[in-house]
Amino acid sequence: MANPALVSKLPPFTLLDEPKLAFSPSDPTHVDVHPLRGLLNFGPYSKGSFGGYTSKIRIATVGPESAFRQRGELMASLRSAYRASDRSEYVPEYPGFEQLFHVALEAAPAEAHVKWPEHLPQLPGDGDPQARLFLAMEAALRRLDSVRNTFDVALVHFPDAWAPATRSKDFDAHDTLKALGARFNIPTQVLNDRAFTFNHKASLAWRLATALYVKAAGTPWKLAPLQGVPSDTAYIGLAYALRGDQRDAHYVTCCSQVFDMDGGGMQFVAFEARDPVADVAEARRNPFLSRDDMRAVLARSLELYQGRNGGNLPKRMVIHKTTAFKEEEIAGAFDALTGVAEIECVEINTSASWRGVWLIKSDRKSPPSWPSGYPVPRGTMVIRSGTSALVWVAGNAPEVSTKGDYYQGKKSIPRPLQLIRHAGSGPLELTAREALALTKMDWNNDALYDPVPVSIRYSQRLARTIANVPDLPRSVYPYRLFM
Repeated sequence: MANPALVSKLPPFTLLDEPKLAFSPSDPTHVDVHPLRGLLNFGPYSKGSFGGYTSKIRIATVGPESAFRQRGELMASLRSAYRASDRSEYVPEYPGFEQLFHVALEAAPAEAHVKWPEHLPQLPGDGDPQARLFLAMEAALRRLDSVRNTFDVALVHFPDAWAPATRSKDFDAHDTLKALGARFNIPTQVLNDRAFTFNHKASLAWRLATALYVKAAGTPWKLAPLQGVPSDTAYIGLAYALRGDQRDAHYVTCCSQVFDMDGGGMQFVAFEARDPVADVAEARRNPFLSRDDMRAVLARSLELYQGRNGGNLPKRMVIHKTTAFKEEEIAGAFDALTGVAEIECVEINTSASWRGVWLIKSDRKSPPSWPSGYPVPRGTMVIRSGTSALVWVAGNAPEVSTKGDYYQGKKSIPRPLQLIRHAGSGPLELTAREALALTKMDWNNDALYDPVPVSIRYSQRLARTIANVPDLPRSVYPYRLFM
């Protein structure tokens, strides 16, 4: 008989495979678990089509005149090759922009460069520094809009000396810039002074080059097919931004994202809820939509999916959010998606109190095991119930390292995501595998994964932007405008 003290009270864990990324729409062998290594070996996913669209990516710039030369030198530096000087077990050699993406990187003509004065008080207009900066950004993008055919991405530089004015309780320069960019359909890349002095050139080049390629409408990679996932599956991430003050908080803005299974079709939908918020405190703690509002926003998302897919409905729709689904929300989802065969409502909780320690065999009889020097493997999954599971999306990922083990960030003991399925059926392992895969679809960095699925990450980003910029038009936006 087993010693009761040695019997685990948790069910056995499962190790999910590291999701693969695809780097070709036609060659199924062009896959890799490592995003940068895949780009290096196979080139970007859109290499066959992007070159036919344009042979070069042209960069406009905005910022203080004194740093104009630095901005140009930074862009020129992306054409050179660099060996990794940090995270060398993960970051491969950067080969240069053209060799990597098969298109040239060039400065836009002179008329697509906006030079600001050195100091904020010198900006034209009246009011406080935030008001002047807003007017300067708006004027810059309006000017760039008049020469829109001469550039692809605008590089916007906020010097460190301007930091006190770029963010306050009621103003965020980054979010405001993204909202203005959405208004003019101009993708922007924000820089601060650190970009000019950052010592790890390969890491900087990988991050900045990939971001510019994506913002110019390139696709670096997509998700390779996941076993067991129907090809006609779509993902929607929901996030909410409460608008108004205590006396006038009568609506919640809901932002949703529509994704095809491979990570394509990434669009934002800004939706203005019609029903009033009865309890402001509850809405801030656990925001949710009424049945009618949930039906309306998901009907709009379904319309977008059909527009991308020849009028066809998805076979399966998975809805993600970070808070619990209310019964009203679930009912509204099923109202809107009556033609969809499978519907899943999944809460992705990022505040689980659980921790995990990976034990390895010791070289002694007692104790027979001891903690590893690395955390639990990424993809570790523990079923808690028929509707709930813990999934470690942060953890050891030796498949992407040249030295065996690799823990991204190398800090703290990772906590898992807690997945709770409020509606839907089928194996939880499939739901977990999808969430794990979607952590690899944030194209705006060089990391192996993001702490949360991209469906959550970018719906939250748009919700934050809308909260900070109330006059953002209620429309549909390409994902790249808010990166």
